[in-house]
Amino acid sequence: MVERKERSKGMHFVCKREDLKSGEARQFQVKGVKIAIVRIDDDFYAIGDICSHAKYYLSEGEVYKEEREIECWKHGSTFSLIDGKPQCLPATKPVPVFGVAIEGDDVFVTMERS
Repeated sequence: MVERKERSKGMHFVCKREDLKSGEARQFQVKGVKIAIVRIDDDFYAIGDICSHAKYYLSEGEVYKEEREIECWKHGSTFSLIDGKPQCLPATKPVPVFGVAIEGDDVFVTMERS
């Protein structure tokens, strides 16, 4: 079980760095919102976990490391991990992205949308 910590200024603990391998996405719930945390090498991204085209979890899709994108496994839309914008059809609406902070081995996310 992961210990839940809350950092000042609206940052919420989600996991330890070692909980995710590079190229992996995993779903976490923060304040009732499902968020996909994605690790690419030493970089971490937080993106809304529900595809804007159809209600499927992005964390179950493939991560494209070089493109910094995640794919919805159901219909193949990909979303930028940087700004949440869809990169191909059928999705046309972006998903939210959230700020990430690393403190030591802890990964925190802010619920304020970027």
